[in-house]
Amino acid sequence: MGRTVEDVAIALGVLAGSDTSDSKTMAKEAKFYSDYTQFLNKDGLKGKRIGVVTNISGFHYKVDSLMKKAVEFLKSSGAEVVDVAMPLRGEISGASFQVMLYEFKDGLNKYFASLGENAPIKNIEELIEFNKKDSVELMFFDQQLLELAQAKGGLDDPKYKQALALMQKGTRGDGIDKVMNSNKLDALIAPTGSPAWKTDFVNGDNFLGSSSSFAAISGYPNITVPMGFISDLPVGISFFGRAWSEPTLLEIAYAFEQGTKHRQAPKFLNYIEINVKPGNKK
Repeated sequence: MGRTVEDVAIALGVLAGSDTSDSKTMAKEAKFYSDYTQFLNKDGLKGKRIGVVTNISGFHYKVDSLMKKAVEFLKSSGAEVVDVAMPLRGEISGASFQVMLYEFKDGLNKYFASLGENAPIKNIEELIEFNKKDSVELMFFDQQLLELAQAKGGLDDPKYKQALALMQKGTRGDGIDKVMNSNKLDALIAPTGSPAWKTDFVNGDNFLGSSSSFAAISGYPNITVPMGFISDLPVGISFFGRAWSEPTLLEIAYAFEQGTKHRQAPKFLNYIEINVKPGNKK
């Protein structure tokens, strides 16, 4: 997260690198740069071939309108834009949730172990018990995810490996990689999500959808920048792609950001005006 694409590029140059405790970063195909600002190019859209993921949309009619304008800008800036569809399979979401639980337990237990023998909590099981005894926050937030994670085995569990394989095949080999390779694309785009919802202590969040799942589950890069405003709150467009495609995505996102100038400094709003057409979601 950053104020601008340039800020993100600067931060990425500091954060990116190999880690002996993370085998993915040690892979031979891993590509890192100490300076990602070298890829920022105001003309970065020229000659790019970009796929609009049409079946990850329809969150809100105003978002759709902003997306249409964004696509027109991409075309006018020299990009070739084509419609594509991402294979949406329900079992991928279920598999990714199971993977998250296994890896959540493994990661937390490793973290607690790194704190040493004198740490007051040494594993996720002790964390759950601590929360039960000091349960002020549990009045508002339960610890169901912690309990579900604790019930899982280790990363050598065949069920974990099966869910991981299904998840990666669906979002990588049969997902992003397949769609991009078959259409010869440099990047994929979709609305980042529905309009920012308003605080509602009675009904909860009015969340209508987002496009982040494929990139998040696959572990591939994704960058979102503003493409306009709805009720004075920003709405984003997401650019995502293959593994290690950060340079290309930064180039494209920077060109879009600099060409549209949609970004505004955030501010606190005392109230917002909502104009809703009959028959459309709020």
